Amino acid sequence: MNKTAIGGFMTGAAFMYFADPNRGRRRRALTRDKVIAGWHDVANEFDKAQRDLRNRARGVISIARSLSGRADVDGPILVDRIRSRIGRAVRHPHAITVKAEGGGRIVLEGPVLEDEVEYLTKCVNSVPGVTHVVSRLEVHREPGNVSSLQGGVPRRQYSEFAQQNWTPVLRVGAGALAGAAFYTSFRNNGPLRWAAIAGGASLLARAVLNRPFRKIFGVGGGFDAVKFDKTIHIDAPVEEVFAYWAKFENFPKFMTHLKEVRDLGNGRSHWVAAGPAGISIPWDAEITEQRTNELLAWRSVPGSLVRTAGIVRFDKEADGSTRISLRMSYCPPAGVFGHALAYLFGTDPRSEIDDDMVRLKSLIEAGKTRAHGIKVRREEVGIA
Repeated sequence: MNKTAIGGFMTGAAFMYFADPNRGRRRRALTRDKVIAGWHDVANEFDKAQRDLRNRARGVISIARSLSGRADVDGPILVDRIRSRIGRAVRHPHAITVKAEGGGRIVLEGPVLEDEVEYLTKCVNSVPGVTHVVSRLEVHREPGNVSSLQGGVPRRQYSEFAQQNWTPVLRVGAGALAGAAFYTSFRNNGPLRWAAIAGGASLLARAVLNRPFRKIFGVGGGFDAVKFDKTIHIDAPVEEVFAYWAKFENFPKFMTHLKEVRDLGNGRSHWVAAGPAGISIPWDAEITEQRTNELLAWRSVPGSLVRTAGIVRFDKEADGSTRISLRMSYCPPAGVFGHALAYLFGTDPRSEIDDDMVRLKSLIEAGKTRAHGIKVRREEVGIA
């Protein structure tokens, strides 16, 4: 298949998607709004990158000045600098006392864990104005019964590239490198061309989405490549709403992205969803927590094609209605790329969940709704 045929196919598919007589107008409006919002996001990101770069330049100038001869920093200022650095070096920074004895001589006292001593000393020595570090630390291999060493989160120093959220400057830089990679792909043929396209696409996705590569490509076993929350009020008693949710087999009757949900017993169920281009995507799930009329939580079982987890809470309002709070995360095949592909084919789960909740509200309150192109009534789904 040549490039002209591929281009014609993509153009035809796009025309059919946006010219659909039933949903085309809504899709065109949503696309227009997303393009405008995306443009504003890009402009804001460039503005943040400019400010970030300016602040970094000031920081570099300040460090250069401090290294050029001004080591005689006042004691309180030097202590504040050290305390700021310690907070990123050890699990229990408040357990450590810092004293400045003049001339850049620093004394460290207090309990600390053995595996943090070396990095702590290195961090303190790197502070501009410090000339000598005296350690009077109480080193402990384990927290034991030392109250000030209980709890805490291990501190790990990552490079900016390894951080989960990249800085604005780094994101803009990655986008520029992606553009250079795409330009290189146009000037070359063979493996180098495809390598440049793959590298450029990866960098561009990392810069735009600002998520780790493992989430973008759906590797690492996580559930949260895509996360979203939804809250809706239903004018019906919480007992009635919960009873319907607890019966998963009803879901395909108002959730248009689901083809089948089958109860396997012992809190497990089999799900089949409609993926891009009508492809069926199956997975098994299990209930992890259930409190009648209050809460339902689930997750997909290990090895499932789609990794998903969620929790829905049911709250009784003062007027007798029910507030449903849904929090869901999932990692489709190919991660965020898979989510983007589904979106292009009009099967964005996040948008569909919004529509499904509206159908549920209509079904319970009005006794009817429309799903899969047919009318559905309360008595058909077992709601008395």
